Amino acid sequence: MPKIRLEHVAKVYKGNNRKFAALLDADLEINQGEFVFFVGSRGAGTSTILDLICGDLLPDDGAVFLDDVNLSKISRRQEKKLGYVFGKVPQEPSLIRTETVFNNLCSMKRMEFIRNKLIDEPLVRKALGLVGMSGCEERYPLEFSMSECRRIELAKAILYSPSILILDEITERMDDDSIWDIMHLLNELNLRGTTVLMATHARTFVNIMRKRVVTLRDGKIVGDVKKGRFGDII
Repeated sequence: MPKIRLEHVAKVYKGNNRKFAALLDADLEINQGEFVFFVGSRGAGTSTILDLICGDLLPDDGAVFLDDVNLSKISRRQEKKLGYVFGKVPQEPSLIRTETVFNNLCSMKRMEFIRNKLIDEPLVRKALGLVGMSGCEERYPLEFSMSECRRIELAKAILYSPSILILDEITERMDDDSIWDIMHLLNELNLRGTTVLMATHARTFVNIMRKRVVTLRDGKIVGDVKKGRFGDII
């Protein structure tokens, strides 16, 4: 089962003759089956560290390992497999408004057929049911609220039962009832063995859940507390 390890990881963004350190000398180890909240103020580095963990970004210094595999040095074949190891809900909404919910969840590149019968369809129905959005396969994202669209994005992320779930501010535009529903689902997935890594500003819910809390400030990890609360620094 995948284990995540960051060793002296740094990420620096450059632009307009300036450099901005989004992450500095980060050391972190996450075992399979953990539930970790990443918290911090805007620009603290929570999104950057999640993008580095799943390979969407490469570090400028240090290394990110999945088990003993350095994600900066993987082959194309290994890179394709990452799409099934990680399920991700990005910070910015990613649904295509002109495509049906079904097409958004199940891209043609990943659909599987046996004798011309689509075998992914039951997976789509199941994923949508888990997030409370049953029966919306043939509707369009623009018909739903932002909170409902985030649920649909979560369904897309869990469609192929990934080992590691990456959630970047999925709760930001959700009402409290929806956040609570999502937290219950994530906790259930975690109890079944899925690693859940979640950046969020939902302070109340982080404090209620009492999971591992990693706090970032100005690109540095300043807190890492088991059964922590929002912003714990140790």
